Amino acid sequence: MKIVILGLSITSSWGNGHATTYRGLVRELARRGHELLFLERDVPWYACSRDLADPPYGTTRLYASFDELRERYGEEVRSADLVIVGSYVPEGVRVGDWVQQEAEGIKAFYDIDTPVTLAKMARGDFEYLNPRQIPGYDLYLSFTGGPTLKRLEGEFGSPCARALYCSFDPELYYPEPTELQWDLGYMGTYSDDRQPSVKAFLLEPARQYSQGRFIVAGPQYPETDSWPANVVHQPHLPPAEHRRFYNSQRFTLNVTRKDMIAAGWSPSVRLFEAAACGTPIISDRWTGIESLLVPHQEILLVDRTPDVLDILERCGEDERLRMAERARHRILAEHTAAHRAEEVESHALALASGVAA
Repeated sequence: MKIVILGLSITSSWGNGHATTYRGLVRELARRGHELLFLERDVPWYACSRDLADPPYGTTRLYASFDELRERYGEEVRSADLVIVGSYVPEGVRVGDWVQQEAEGIKAFYDIDTPVTLAKMARGDFEYLNPRQIPGYDLYLSFTGGPTLKRLEGEFGSPCARALYCSFDPELYYPEPTELQWDLGYMGTYSDDRQPSVKAFLLEPARQYSQGRFIVAGPQYPETDSWPANVVHQPHLPPAEHRRFYNSQRFTLNVTRKDMIAAGWSPSVRLFEAAACGTPIISDRWTGIESLLVPHQEILLVDRTPDVLDILERCGEDERLRMAERARHRILAEHTAAHRAEEVESHALALASGVAA
C-alpha cells in the first residue's frame, strides 16, 4: 500500500510520546513492503530539539503551514491507499476536513490520546478532532481498547473503531548489564492529574525510605528543589538513553492520567518499554491492565504509599527478576511495533475488501 501519515512528530521526542510510537510503526510498515510518507508540521519547539531529524525509514517531510501542506502534498494524499491523521496534529480539524475531502483511499484517525480526546470533546474543546468528523473516518485507531471502542461506534458514529495500543521497539529496548543506580524511577512529562500519584508512589516513599535512591525524568516539573534530597530530577531524557535509564532501576513506576484510568484499557508506551528492558513495574490500577500483564506475577499494582514501601523493602532479588522476565516474555509476544504494523495492515486490507477486520 501507499500510506500517508500526518502526525504530531516523528523527528522530535521532546515532551511527547508520539515520536517513538510513529518511528516503530513507520519502520515496520516499511519493512512489510509499504510505501510510507510521514508529514509533520514544522514548529519551533520541535525544530530546536530533533533527535531523529531524518528518519531512515519511509520518507519524512516537514511543512510550515496548512496552505503548504495542501499545495505540496495534495496529490500524495489523493493517490494514497491509506491516509492516517493523528491526534494533536496542529490545525487537526482543518487537516482532517481536507483529508476527508481529498483522499480517495481509506481515511483513518489515529488517536494516541483517546481518553483525553473524548474528555476534550465533552468540554467542547475541538483542538484536533471535531465529533462531526468521526463518521467521516473509515477507521478509528484507538490507543484505548475495551468499551471505548463501542462508544466510538455507537455514540460517535465511527464506522470501524479498533484498538491500536502503543508498542515498543525490541531493537531498542532489552536487558543489558548496567549498574543498578536507582531503587525506583519514573519517566513522564509533568501533568497536573498525574502528579498526585507521582507524589504518593515516588516522592513520599523517598521521604520515608531515606536510604533509597530515586529518579524522575521529564520536563516541566515545577519546584523540584523542594523534593527529597534522595530524588534526582532529569528534565529531558532522549530516547537513546531510555534503555539505560530502565536498566539502571530496581523498579520503575507507571503512572496513568485520570482520563485514561477512567476509560481503562489504556497502556502507556513506557509500560511496554520498561517491561521489554526487564525492569519490574510498579503501577497504579485501572480496568484492563490485567489483560496486558498479570498482577503479582508480571506487574505490581499499588494503591497507597505503604504499598510501594513494602515492595522496595521486602521484594527479594530472585522474585524481582522472575517477575521481570515473565513480563518481558509477555510483551515480546504481543506488543512490539511489528505487531502494530501487522494490525494496521490487517484493518486496512479488510476495509479495502469490504469486510471490517
